[in-house]
Amino acid sequence: MPEKKRALRPGSYKGVERHLLRYARPLHGLGIALVTRRDVATVIAQVAAASGNPTANRARASLSAFFAWCMGRGLVEQNPVIGTHVAPEQARTRVLPITELAVVWRACDDDAYGAIVRVLMLTGQRREEIGGLRWDEVRDDMIVLSGTRTKNKQAHVIPLCDPAQAFIAAQPRAGEFVFGKPFVSWSHGKRQLDARLTAAGVPLAPWTVHDLRRSAATGMAQIGVMPHIIEAVLNHASGHKAGVAGIYNRAGYEKEKRTALAMWADHLLAAIEGRAEKVVPLRA
Repeated sequence: MPEKKRALRPGSYKGVERHLLRYARPLHGLGIALVTRRDVATVIAQVAAASGNPTANRARASLSAFFAWCMGRGLVEQNPVIGTHVAPEQARTRVLPITELAVVWRACDDDAYGAIVRVLMLTGQRREEIGGLRWDEVRDDMIVLSGTRTKNKQAHVIPLCDPAQAFIAAQPRAGEFVFGKPFVSWSHGKRQLDARLTAAGVPLAPWTVHDLRRSAATGMAQIGVMPHIIEAVLNHASGHKAGVAGIYNRAGYEKEKRTALAMWADHLLAAIEGRAEKVVPLRA
């Protein structure tokens, strides 16, 4: 649907495509008006068994949005997703300590996925924002994202330390996107990275790429970065910028964000390189 492709971020659109074309394939042979709640529930249960509850719930949401769209255009009389089971999800709390981050960094290959993972470690950003990075969003020593590219629809400036700049600059300028196209091979890249960790004799407890964001935020807190600056780095519309406070406090904290990310990069690289830190962490 062209209007949906224009309305969604590239990563989100790819996810919806995967839900409807791959996970919902068992429904494709049915007439759209003949799909029942049982049919949908069976598909959702199969996805949960194969890929886990979070993926099943995301697929369910995409199916529900699709049938709601069909109802609005008179193609079906009801949404068969309504009333189907929503699987319980457990919020992730995994934080990789600095020693594990160093292990992951060293195991990264010199490919697009490896560069993305390292930039994510250095910046704490969302994977879709870095994986879908365009060259026109890179401005010397910063990334400038418009509201159409962020989860909270707020423009976001990401200061870049020297190593992050180097990983981005090393990518071939073969088109509009820094990593060739919006990166989608997350599962494949993660499997290869985990295989290298195992081969090196340093397998880690289960972790996801999104855990790197939580780990960077936790790491910055541990070296003394104030919570509201960490929120600004992460582009969170919560905490001190939520509600009425956010309406009146429009500060971007750009200088403070740059200082925080420089401190974090030095702390991370010191652990990776086995040296003393050059930048002294803040003290509470």
